[in-house]
Amino acid sequence: MVTYRQLLKTQADLLEKEGNDNAYFDCSELLGMSMGKDCRSGAFSSALDDEADGILSKDFEKLCERRRNGEPLQYLLGEWEFCGIPLKVGKGVLIPRQDTETLVELAVNKYKNTDGIVAVDLCSGSGCIALAVERFLKCSKVYAVEKSEAAAVHLRENLKMNGSAVQLIMGDVLEYGCAESIPECDLIVCNPPYLTGEDMERLQKEVTYEPVEALFGGEDGLDFYRAVTRIWKNRLKTGGTLIYEIGMGQEDDVMQIMVQHGFENVRCKPDPCGIMRCVMGTKK
Repeated sequence: MVTYRQLLKTQADLLEKEGNDNAYFDCSELLGMSMGKDCRSGAFSSALDDEADGILSKDFEKLCERRRNGEPLQYLLGEWEFCGIPLKVGKGVLIPRQDTETLVELAVNKYKNTDGIVAVDLCSGSGCIALAVERFLKCSKVYAVEKSEAAAVHLRENLKMNGSAVQLIMGDVLEYGCAESIPECDLIVCNPPYLTGEDMERLQKEVTYEPVEALFGGEDGLDFYRAVTRIWKNRLKTGGTLIYEIGMGQEDDVMQIMVQHGFENVRCKPDPCGIMRCVMGTKK
């Protein structure tokens, strides 16, 4: 008799041999999904010593094989959490990452005592930032701007699933016409593509599954920061705030771009790992 516990250990060992440091966690998540149980629940733990169902076992083994081939865990599960918010994710949308929660924290700390703000999330993807801003701030309106229809499929589903009033705007943030379709706002948040040409040549296998248009920010990784700052600064009210997520080592360049466009109090903020992750500034 093969139990679920034995099946889990076998697949976790195989995944660990591929260099995955979270093999047991990943395989537990996949087994839980296959069984229809939360892998952190008592029901899951209690079932581990049961005899493994043959059909379920094959489904689980196929999922683990895909994981060993580099397919992201989040895509295999079909959903992920960001700031405690459940999100649907899949091919065509950038996977929400804990690093990005630093951006949300900055926005919340800035506006937690302000009512009726208007916020815009550029390059919205799954809508994770827009949904978090809506949940944790007292907004009169939140706009999520996204160009990719593939990403927007997930974004719409996430807005519906979370009962959100965020308004999706399909448009290219690099075009003035898109910016002009949005009213003046208090807060602009943006996690743009920021990987360099060199970064793209040495992507981890997992990341190659994510959409290139959500990753590549030009040869030096700064194309979106230059264009978005230039195009969108006039949509901010005087005293409004622009917050970017940035890549490792980009803080000086992005701060300089914002200063050149007249932003004040420009500063950067590290993520929990100590890597400078966000740059923010105030419009004069």
